[in-house]
Amino acid sequence: MSSLTIQPGGPLKGTISVPGDKSITHRAILLSALAEGESVIVDYCRGEDCLNTVRSCRALSVPIEETPDHLRVQGKGLWGLTEPEAPLDCGNSGTGIRLLTGLLAGQDWFTVMTGDDSVRRRPMGRVVKPLRQMGAT
Repeated sequence: MSSLTIQPGGPLKGTISVPGDKSITHRAILLSALAEGESVIVDYCRGEDCLNTVRSCRALSVPIEETPDHLRVQGKGLWGLTEPEAPLDCGNSGTGIRLLTGLLAGQDWFTVMTGDDSVRRRPMGRVVKPLRQMGAT
Protein backbone atom coordinates (compact mmCIF):
# COMPACT_ATOMS: atom_id res chain seq x y z
CA MET A 1 0.00 0.00 0.00
CA SER A 2 1.40 3.40 -0.91
CA SER A 3 1.41 6.18 1.63
CA LEU A 4 0.15 9.72 1.48
CA THR A 5 1.22 12.49 3.82
CA ILE A 6 -1.05 15.49 4.19
CA GLN A 7 0.34 18.70 5.65
CA PRO A 8 -1.98 21.10 7.51
CA GLY A 9 -2.95 24.09 5.39
CA GLY A 10 -3.89 26.43 8.21
CA PRO A 11 -7.19 27.33 9.82
CA LEU A 12 -10.44 27.49 7.92
CA LYS A 13 -12.48 30.53 8.92
CA GLY A 14 -15.61 32.14 7.57
CA THR A 15 -19.34 31.83 7.15
CA ILE A 16 -21.19 29.58 4.75
CA SER A 17 -24.94 29.30 4.10
CA VAL A 18 -26.34 26.01 2.83
CA PRO A 19 -29.80 24.41 3.05
CA GLY A 20 -30.51 22.68 6.37
CA ASP A 21 -31.02 19.13 5.16
CA LYS A 22 -30.28 15.97 7.13
CA SER A 23 -27.04 15.05 5.37
CA ILE A 24 -25.54 18.52 5.74
CA THR A 25 -26.68 18.81 9.36
CA HIS A 26 -24.87 15.58 10.37
CA ARG A 27 -21.68 16.82 8.76
CA ALA A 28 -21.98 20.34 10.17
CA ILE A 29 -22.37 18.95 13.71
CA LEU A 30 -19.36 16.65 13.40
CA LEU A 31 -17.10 19.22 11.73
CA SER A 32 -18.10 21.79 14.35
CA ALA A 33 -17.28 19.29 17.11
CA LEU A 34 -13.79 18.84 15.64
CA ALA A 35 -13.23 22.55 15.13
CA GLU A 36 -11.63 24.69 17.80
CA GLY A 37 -14.01 27.20 19.33
CA GLU A 38 -17.63 28.04 18.75
CA SER A 39 -19.68 27.22 15.66
CA VAL A 40 -23.31 28.16 15.16
CA ILE A 41 -25.45 26.01 12.88
CA VAL A 42 -28.68 27.72 11.81
CA ASP A 43 -31.66 26.28 9.93
CA TYR A 44 -30.52 22.77 10.81
CA CYS A 45 -32.55 19.60 10.36
CA ARG A 46 -34.26 18.84 13.68
CA GLY A 47 -35.09 15.24 12.80
CA GLU A 48 -34.38 12.40 15.21
CA ASP A 49 -31.38 11.18 13.18
CA CYS A 50 -29.57 14.50 13.53
CA LEU A 51 -30.53 14.82 17.19
CA ASN A 52 -28.91 11.41 17.78
CA THR A 53 -25.71 12.83 16.31
CA VAL A 54 -26.01 15.77 18.72
CA ARG A 55 -26.43 13.34 21.64
CA SER A 56 -23.44 11.29 20.46
CA CYS A 57 -21.27 14.41 20.29
CA ARG A 58 -22.37 15.42 23.77
CA ALA A 59 -21.36 11.95 24.98
CA LEU A 60 -17.92 12.66 23.48
CA SER A 61 -17.72 15.79 25.72
CA VAL A 62 -18.74 18.35 23.10
CA PRO A 63 -20.97 21.07 24.61
CA ILE A 64 -23.92 21.77 22.30
CA GLU A 65 -26.68 24.27 23.00
CA GLU A 66 -29.84 23.34 21.12
CA THR A 67 -32.67 25.75 20.30
CA PRO A 68 -35.34 25.51 17.59
CA ASP A 69 -33.35 28.06 15.53
CA HIS A 70 -29.76 26.96 15.94
CA LEU A 71 -27.14 24.68 17.41
CA ARG A 72 -24.23 26.34 19.21
CA VAL A 73 -21.32 23.87 19.23
CA GLN A 74 -18.23 24.43 21.37
CA GLY A 75 -15.68 22.54 19.27
CA LYS A 76 -13.04 20.54 21.12
CA GLY A 77 -10.42 20.43 18.38
CA LEU A 78 -9.10 17.42 16.53
CA TRP A 79 -7.91 15.60 19.66
CA GLY A 80 -10.26 17.08 22.26
CA LEU A 81 -13.00 14.44 22.22
CA THR A 82 -13.15 12.10 25.19
CA GLU A 83 -14.07 8.45 25.48
CA PRO A 84 -17.81 8.05 26.07
CA GLU A 85 -18.99 6.34 29.24
CA ALA A 86 -21.65 4.32 27.41
CA PRO A 87 -22.31 3.07 23.87
CA LEU A 88 -23.21 5.80 21.39
CA ASP A 89 -26.77 5.21 20.21
CA CYS A 90 -27.28 6.42 16.64
CA GLY A 91 -30.92 5.29 16.59
CA ASN A 92 -32.04 4.77 12.99
CA SER A 93 -29.34 6.97 11.46
CA GLY A 94 -27.18 5.11 8.97
CA THR A 95 -25.45 8.37 8.04
CA GLY A 96 -24.74 9.19 11.67
CA ILE A 97 -23.24 5.81 12.53
CA ARG A 98 -21.13 5.69 9.36
CA LEU A 99 -19.74 9.20 9.81
CA LEU A 100 -19.06 8.64 13.50
CA THR A 101 -17.27 5.38 12.67
CA GLY A 102 -14.80 7.27 10.50
CA LEU A 103 -14.38 10.07 13.02
CA LEU A 104 -13.84 7.74 15.98
CA ALA A 105 -11.51 5.32 14.15
CA GLY A 106 -8.74 7.88 14.57
CA GLN A 107 -9.13 8.19 18.34
CA ASP A 108 -6.89 6.23 20.70
CA TRP A 109 -9.67 4.88 22.89
CA PHE A 110 -12.41 2.28 22.68
CA THR A 111 -15.92 3.15 21.58
CA VAL A 112 -19.05 1.05 21.15
CA MET A 113 -21.67 2.31 18.72
CA THR A 114 -25.14 0.93 18.27
CA GLY A 115 -28.49 1.81 16.79
CA ASP A 116 -31.96 0.39 16.38
CA ASP A 117 -32.61 -3.00 14.78
CA SER A 118 -32.63 -1.49 11.29
CA VAL A 119 -29.23 0.18 11.69
CA ARG A 120 -27.67 -2.94 13.23
CA ARG A 121 -28.70 -4.90 10.11
CA ARG A 122 -27.23 -2.39 7.64
CA PRO A 123 -23.94 -3.24 5.94
CA MET A 124 -20.93 -1.46 7.38
CA GLY A 125 -18.24 -3.17 5.30
CA ARG A 126 -17.86 -0.27 2.88
CA VAL A 127 -16.92 1.93 5.84
CA VAL A 128 -14.99 -0.54 7.98
CA LYS A 129 -12.83 -2.09 5.23
CA PRO A 130 -11.02 1.10 4.20
CA LEU A 131 -10.62 2.14 7.83
CA ARG A 132 -8.98 -1.21 8.61
CA GLN A 133 -6.71 -0.79 5.56
CA MET A 134 -5.59 2.51 7.11
CA GLY A 135 -4.79 0.79 10.41
CA ALA A 136 -7.98 1.16 12.45
CA THR A 137 -9.06 -1.69 14.68
